Amino acid sequence: MSDLSDSPPVEAGSHARPRRKDSTVFHVYARSIELIRALRPLVRGLEGRDKDLARQLRKAASSIPLNIAEGNRRTGKDKSYHFRVAAGSAAEVTAALEVAQAWGHLEHTRTALDLLDQIRAMLWTLSNR
Repeated sequence: MSDLSDSPPVEAGSHARPRRKDSTVFHVYARSIELIRALRPLVRGLEGRDKDLARQLRKAASSIPLNIAEGNRRTGKDKSYHFRVAAGSAAEVTAALEVAQAWGHLEHTRTALDLLDQIRAMLWTLSNR
């Protein structure tokens, strides 16, 4: 797993305590990786029916953890910007799953949609600090 800590390494023999990792960032990143694992079979199934939608779904889903990780290494407005981009990508994944369901291409999307709800809630918290 990537280093999601904002804190610099603590030198040997130092009595300074490392800053605590932001648990919300850690949890939302872990959930976004869990989402990709949940989407894998759905994307595979979608590829045979709508290759373009499957590609868009894969790219939007990949954007979520990538922007979370990048945002975590930024500061100020730049940090919240990346969390908002990740939230936008989560909304895009939700829409892609709903479109695929509407076309009759996918059925079992509840796990992914539940994870997306959790991810969007955590990203809202992170982007509104």
